Amino acid sequence: MHITEEHNPCLPYLRDKTSKLTEKPGCYIMKDSGGKIIYVGKAKNLKHRVTSYFRKGQDHLPKVWKMVSLVRDYDFIVTDSEFEALVLECSLIKQYSPKYNILLKDDKGYSYIRVSNEEYPRLTAALQKEDDGAQYIGPYISSYSVKQAVDEANRVFMLPTCTKQFPRDFGKSRPCLNCFIKQCMGVCKGEISAEDYRSVVQQAVEYIKSGSQASVERLTEQMNAAAEALDFEQAAKLRDRIAAIKKAAEGQKIVSDDLRDMDIFAVSENADRACGSVLMYRGGRLFDKYSAPLGMTDLGSAMREGFITEFYSARSEIPKDILLDEPIENTELLERYLSDKCGHRVHISVPQRGALLRLTTLAKSNASEHLSLRVGRTGKEITALEELAKALGLEKPPRFIECYDISNFGHAADMTCGMVVYENGRPCKRFYRKFAIKTVHEQNDYACMCEAVERRFKRYLEGEDEGFSTLPDLILLDGGKGHVATVTPVVRALGINVPIYGLVKDSKHRTRAATASDHEISLTSYRRAFALVTAIQDEVHRYAITFTKARHKKNSFALGLTSVKGIGEKKAQKLMTEYKTRAALEAATEYELAKTAGVSAATAAELYKYIHGED
Repeated sequence: MHITEEHNPCLPYLRDKTSKLTEKPGCYIMKDSGGKIIYVGKAKNLKHRVTSYFRKGQDHLPKVWKMVSLVRDYDFIVTDSEFEALVLECSLIKQYSPKYNILLKDDKGYSYIRVSNEEYPRLTAALQKEDDGAQYIGPYISSYSVKQAVDEANRVFMLPTCTKQFPRDFGKSRPCLNCFIKQCMGVCKGEISAEDYRSVVQQAVEYIKSGSQASVERLTEQMNAAAEALDFEQAAKLRDRIAAIKKAAEGQKIVSDDLRDMDIFAVSENADRACGSVLMYRGGRLFDKYSAPLGMTDLGSAMREGFITEFYSARSEIPKDILLDEPIENTELLERYLSDKCGHRVHISVPQRGALLRLTTLAKSNASEHLSLRVGRTGKEITALEELAKALGLEKPPRFIECYDISNFGHAADMTCGMVVYENGRPCKRFYRKFAIKTVHEQNDYACMCEAVERRFKRYLEGEDEGFSTLPDLILLDGGKGHVATVTPVVRALGINVPIYGLVKDSKHRTRAATASDHEISLTSYRRAFALVTAIQDEVHRYAITFTKARHKKNSFALGLTSVKGIGEKKAQKLMTEYKTRAALEAATEYELAKTAGVSAATAAELYKYIHGED
């Protein structure tokens, strides 16, 4: 989508201002008519980056176009380095929460693990952080994960979950059922000192923070020390606690016990929307997860970088390892920023194989499913479009896909072309179109395909037919390299720069691969993309051959009319053009037939008999 002065009357001013902008690194701050900040971005070169928003003829995604249409002015802050620009961008986004930056939740949407400030502290889940003297662990984005962690810690360490207050309620009633079934240490009996109890609570907190593996190691050291000191009762308690932790970890394990602490980021996007997901692993288990819509003012690498920096802007706990589903440009810069923020070395990587690759795939699946809820599509459909974009080297997943197929029964008069349209991975039948080939008078699939595609995009340029008003993001041809090489110059000559690929079938007429004009692209490793293009190819074949059959039937009847003396091919075609269907032709009188064909009454009588099957 192009931005013009009609959409934003301030474009001349903005372009003039940008022409004088420095080429140094820094941050730019977009403002609307009311002076409100609507977007903050960073740039290695301020002039080049800001110019890209206001340049004449610049093609924007819908959300970018909307943002640019609202910009009336902007400020900028020059920095000494790109790193300083990154730090400043994070600070400004956190301060102003601009509408068109990444849409992450604020602290009100977070959850915490609360350790109460009392003689015998309790471990609970909290939706908000209060100024009540309690210890709060977090924030965590998933309230479900927080509740699950609290329940697990209370169960493993046998902490009380009843409503009794200690030491006030010591010995006032019989112990509850949890005590008898060994799910509570029985604090209510008054046999446990406050010091020993707080020690157990601290163990539970460390278990939540560091995970099962680190807790087992620490408790094992304590158990061995107790045994050496001949405190066998304490050693037995620690042994049982270790066993409980190991049992709980078995039920939570995703990959293995030795899986290091890490956060895994993935982004899923379609033509005009994107969502990001984070999976947080601690102590060999999935501890927390988060999915959120992302701003679309940047694509690919920049969007992932923005997602990561803004995600950690409100968090001090950052793991040493961060995994991504796709590479980013400023890896070293981001590693430096996060390392400075948390006080330890942070490593960012993109797994290529094994268990870690499966985890990034899982994060990607979460992002796709979250996006599917926002665009009304299934996660499979979104994944298929993402895979197709990756396989074909497209900048973004295609929203509109057009596919063409030539069909004929061996006669030039029967040659047709079918065009099917898929929107966001689903057939959009209101945009389907049929083409009866007009200028090709012999069997030539290449020439027929060129005619149909050229007619389609001429109609687009004319702008008079609503059915041809949408420019596709991808053109597919049912054919090989020759079809692509022949059609591409025709399309480019019209000023249309849509990517064009062919779909190649095997000896059994099944989709085998996609092809450019000079090479084939295997789709076998992209399972969902392969299923999508197969469905598209089958659909366009069905649509084209159905039209050809109908046209062949009509033409066959028209040729049959020439068996009547005095009726040649031109008169037969004139009759079919006038009446269109056999039923309409049968309803015509002899007089009407004679007038239409321009023949005598005697010839019209013979024609009438033939049409009605009379001898």
